[in-house]
Amino acid sequence: MKIPFKYAVGTVLILLGATAPWLVSAYELSLLGRFLALSILAMGIMLTWGEAGILSLGQGVFFGLGGYALAMHLKLEGLDLENGDMPDFMVWSGVSTLPAVWYPFANAWFSLACVVLVPGGFAAAFSWLVFRRRVGGVYFALITQALALAFSTLLISQQAYTGGFNGLTDFSTLFGQDITTNGAAQVIYWVTFLFVVTVYFVLRWLLTSRWGMMLRATRDGENRVRFLGHDPVPYKVIAFAIAGALAGIGGALFTLHAGVVSPALVGVVPSIEMVVWVAVGGRNILWGAIAGTLLVNFAKDQISSALPSLWLYGLGGLFILSVSFLPAGIAGLFKPGSGEERVVRRILSRMKVSTAE
Repeated sequence: MKIPFKYAVGTVLILLGATAPWLVSAYELSLLGRFLALSILAMGIMLTWGEAGILSLGQGVFFGLGGYALAMHLKLEGLDLENGDMPDFMVWSGVSTLPAVWYPFANAWFSLACVVLVPGGFAAAFSWLVFRRRVGGVYFALITQALALAFSTLLISQQAYTGGFNGLTDFSTLFGQDITTNGAAQVIYWVTFLFVVTVYFVLRWLLTSRWGMMLRATRDGENRVRFLGHDPVPYKVIAFAIAGALAGIGGALFTLHAGVVSPALVGVVPSIEMVVWVAVGGRNILWGAIAGTLLVNFAKDQISSALPSLWLYGLGGLFILSVSFLPAGIAGLFKPGSGEERVVRRILSRMKVSTAE
């Protein structure tokens, strides 16, 4: 029985991902884990932007909510709260008692639930208020961008309660286990990789369901959907809530890998970069969102290390190149029937001809 090429490639990639801890160095594994965590967020952007036609420039907000929800627990774990112990940055800021909002995060399961429910619930409530008034397009993008700016400003201004510009860092244990060892880093990587694979297949299933069909119909003709008797708002709200929850999960996993979460990761610029990842990879194909995230972030690591001042120019150039010449992103090069796919086939055929000669 002949296995389709795409399934063979997918199987190989999953096997390579699962065995990465034995194939790469500890530093490269840490980078790969961080970028895979970011790819969970990117798949959420692909869902809203590519499938629902909702461009959000504020996904950093939901990423930050998930990251801070877990980081608050990590800062409290190991402290004797009954005897008045508090996180170090609060002591330095002169806070005398632990704020009431911090107390529930001493429970690990509560924090893990908040990683999903807080960003997902906030995304649902926010999008419901906006979409029910039929706000969309560039106006929605600008509102979400303003939301990201407001969120990062709030985190910086409340230094005594959020760690300010430095954010939350210096984590050592989770569930009583040391997370600073190489063995723990491998376990965190496998958890991240499992989440990426699971989210990929769950979203694929959702997009082939009736809900996915209605979501695309809403994107292509919202007024027609209303004319046929369907309310498009719930479909858009559910998609945006799922994307928010995925961003929260990505933020929590990134926090575990990086050991820090700060306003610098959740503001306007990071939120725009997140959209660039998806644009480069392909906003209409799930694996394109993953590929774009990995490609752009590994390029950022290499270029910013060698030439720090040129990275932003490189990112801008990459985005312009994608929009101008690869509107379907890298994934569009391999999508059957697309213009990019025909160009690739033509190039490969010419290469075969020249080799034969």
